[in-house]
Amino acid sequence: MKILGIESSCDETAAAIIEDGKTILSNVIVSQIDIHASYGGVIPEIAARSHIEAINPVVNRALSQANLAIKDIDAIAVTHTPGLIGSLLIGTLAARTLAIINNIPFYPVHHLKSHIYANWISGYQPEFPLIAAVISGGHTQIIYMDRHDHFEIIGTTRDDAIGECFDKIAKILGLSYPGGPAIAKAAKKGTSTRYQLPIPKVNGLDFSFSGLKTAVLRAVQKELNLPITTPSYELQNHLSEQQIADFAASFQATAVKILIQKLKKATQNYPAKSILLAGGVSANQLLRTELEKYFSKNYQTYYPKPALSTDNGAMVASAAFYSIQAGEQAANPYELDISPRSVIS
Repeated sequence: MKILGIESSCDETAAAIIEDGKTILSNVIVSQIDIHASYGGVIPEIAARSHIEAINPVVNRALSQANLAIKDIDAIAVTHTPGLIGSLLIGTLAARTLAIINNIPFYPVHHLKSHIYANWISGYQPEFPLIAAVISGGHTQIIYMDRHDHFEIIGTTRDDAIGECFDKIAKILGLSYPGGPAIAKAAKKGTSTRYQLPIPKVNGLDFSFSGLKTAVLRAVQKELNLPITTPSYELQNHLSEQQIADFAASFQATAVKILIQKLKKATQNYPAKSILLAGGVSANQLLRTELEKYFSKNYQTYYPKPALSTDNGAMVASAAFYSIQAGEQAANPYELDISPRSVIS
């Protein structure tokens, strides 16, 4: 079965064709990072306009790379929730139009499901039951799966997502956007024990990153002997290269420790054979190292290939394939609703 997957939930315009849920025939991504970098984050209106320009060429390139015509496609899948509403509109309108005019079965896909299934297109076959940490710029959740297409949220963030926290800390330190890769690079030259940062006390498997973000800001202000009224954008002008590296390393180590602690707790409460990472933050090398260190002895551990950690159409198509295998019926493309916020189910 060949599925065309389309993704446009944030700042990547992506399309891919996947065969039988795991074989990548094509995978085309047009990123807007360079456009948004000067703003230090994604500007929704700019993102939507950029998707309009890119969506048709991206879909055509995906078909061309796979050496297929649209008539060869068995199903079309698209991210319809959650995400930026303008961005979601562009991808879903393109997918709906293609499905309608070509009479192809149509499947809307939840964005977080897609990230989890990036592991299957990375060449793995994780065993169930499993625990997945979905960690990105907009999401931080722990999800339990006892079979394909069955998702139970067992932990979620109460405020900020971990990826957003990386972006905000990077901005405080004067590092580039996106913050995850920038902090990881700076941290290589830093000492992770230089600054002691707090571990938020949140009961159960939930997360909180807002306080950690504030703690880093206050630590920087204290280190520089500046008043707390000093705007965060001014702090970078006073930091040395070594201070930036040490703050980056200390923050990264703390964020990874929080994730590992919650995953440990999850394994105490839920039987699992596999532990998965998913989402953009899953590309963090320290996190991958710590996952292997603490879990590989007793569990299968997986994380997507770096190129598949961020948003892409291949993961959308893969998620749709396993939903179809589980019995999901095609949706009516005339009636699809998008939603900037929704719970995985």
